[in-house]
Parts: sequence; C-alpha cells; structure tokens
Amino acid sequence: MSDLTHRIEALRRRLGRELLLLVHHYQRPEVVCHADHVGDSLELARQASGSTAKVIVFCGVHFMAETASILVSSDQKVLLPDHRAGCPMADMADAADVEQVWQVVRDSVHPRTVIPITYVNSNVELKAFVGRHGGTVCTSSNAGKAFDWARARGDVVFFVPDEMLGTNTAHARGIRNVVAVSPHEPQTLRNDRLASADVVVWKGYCHVHTHFTVKDVEVARQQYPGARVIVHPECTPEVVDASDSNGSTGFLVEEVRRALPGSTLIVGTEINLVQRLSTMFPDRTVRPLAYSLCPNMYRITPAKVAEVLETRDPRFEVTVSPDVAQEARLALERMLTL
Repeated sequence: MSDLTHRIEALRRRLGRELLLLVHHYQRPEVVCHADHVGDSLELARQASGSTAKVIVFCGVHFMAETASILVSSDQKVLLPDHRAGCPMADMADAADVEQVWQVVRDSVHPRTVIPITYVNSNVELKAFVGRHGGTVCTSSNAGKAFDWARARGDVVFFVPDEMLGTNTAHARGIRNVVAVSPHEPQTLRNDRLASADVVVWKGYCHVHTHFTVKDVEVARQQYPGARVIVHPECTPEVVDASDSNGSTGFLVEEVRRALPGSTLIVGTEINLVQRLSTMFPDRTVRPLAYSLCPNMYRITPAKVAEVLETRDPRFEVTVSPDVAQEARLALERMLTL
C-alpha cells in the first residue's frame, strides 16, 4: 500500500461519519478503492440526497457535483477535487441557446404540447430551465421511464443534450419520428419534419461513447466468437443496433456480474470501468470494444483526493445560486421519483 493510500485512509478514519466519498464508475482504480459508494450518476445522486454527512467529496465531473449540491441540505458541503473536471457534452447545450430552440420547437409543433427532458449530463442552468418548464432530468438508467412520464403529460418530447441517448431511448419505445436540432445548424430548425416530430433531440454527444463504431463490433465478433457485445446508450444508434444489449453504466456492471463463469463479454464504455470489471471477474473474459478514456474523469487523482480531505478548502466547494437551485431541484426531484 502506497504512502498516499495510507494518507487518504487515515484522513477518512479521522473524518468518520462526517465524510461521504462518492466515486463514479469511470474513475481510476487508485481512487475507486477509497470510495464509500461507487456508482453511476443516478446511484450517486441518490446517495448524496440521502446522506447526513457534513462533507461530501465527489470524485466525478462538475455536473455531478452540482447535482449533489442541489440535493443536499444547506449545512452540507460538496467538494470536487478538480474543478477542471467538466463534461464536453454538457457544454454543448448552453441554456440560452436551448431557450431559443425551445421556442422554435413549440411554435413548430403547435398546438401539440412539448415536455422537456434533460440528461443529467448537463449544466445546472439547463436543469433549471427544464424544471421551470415542467420537465424532468433523467439518467441513462431511467431515460425510458422519463420518456413515458413526459409522453403521459404532453405530445412531443424535447430531449437535451445527448442526441444518441435521446434517439436510442425513442427507438426502444418504438418511436421513429425523431428530429435532431442545433442552433448552429439553422436548416435543422426549418426542417419540415419538425412540425410532425414526436421526439426532438439536441445534437450533442459523448466523445467517449461515439468513439465506438460498427466496425469495432464486427472485429470483436470475429475475435471472440460467441461473445456478447453490450454497450452504453450514448453510443450511436448504429452501434446500439449492432450490439446484443445496451444500458446504463450500472446495467453494464450488472450484466458482467450476472454472466456465467467462462463467458465472454465485450463492453462498449469507458476503459477504466471495463478494466476494473475484468479484474473483478477473472473467471470470465471481459474486453473493451475499443480503448476510450474520459480525460475529465481522469483529472481526479489520489493526490487531489488527499488534498481535498486534508484542507477542505472552500476553493474545492461546488455551490449553486439559490434561484437556479430551486428550479433545478424541481426537475431533479422528478427524476428521483421516477
């Protein structure tokens, strides 16, 4: 055990129940080993919202820490070891741009009603927008339930910011009339199909998961005959269609856990998780569909975790203005109810 590992564990013992250390599945193993809870976005949001710990250290990316900050009480602090750990997909949907496109969509489909959904991989201002307009947040775990919830309340789903998750979820619900829009592509807002769309998706994406290709699936099947290919629904619809199954990060973990000894699984998601699953289950073969790393998750290091535990410096704290938090909380609470 390294000196740094000893240092972190000593700090955790000293803080005791005052500390909750939440770690996303995509973190490196040297961080995961210190976690109180490891999970996907939905599981970690639940853990944060139900915790009484005074200090919550979130080893993930910024939008996740923002979500936790909104869900906890005013006497709890949420600390992020590196504020540069952002999410490019979240940055693809500026709330002001979304507001403008939202108006175009509503005008285009009138008199049908539109219900907005934002993926949890979004900035807090976008969550507030959705809360303000009667929508919900979702994760990849409950996107299908969010679609059902929205369609029970309106006619058209407006899904931001991940085109792939929105499209794949619509397809899984048998909805094929899906139109992608972007404020940077004006022709998408004049599309004749927009008026009759059942689902409108924002043209954002996760570079970790759109890295995978149908060719990767074909090569994997050649190299590992009889293997199951399972992928995240942030992959392109073509890759999802070519796979055997798709689901959230938590789903992928459970699929490997439930697999019979001796079975082979090819997993299309972030490489740190795939490598950890391979180590956790040595009696089955677990291989990555391709090597794809999330560099923002990788910004969280054991040294930064130790520093945030030692100092609990205010510069690590993630806060949200009360007005924005109030509206975002509405959407997040709808997500947790789902």
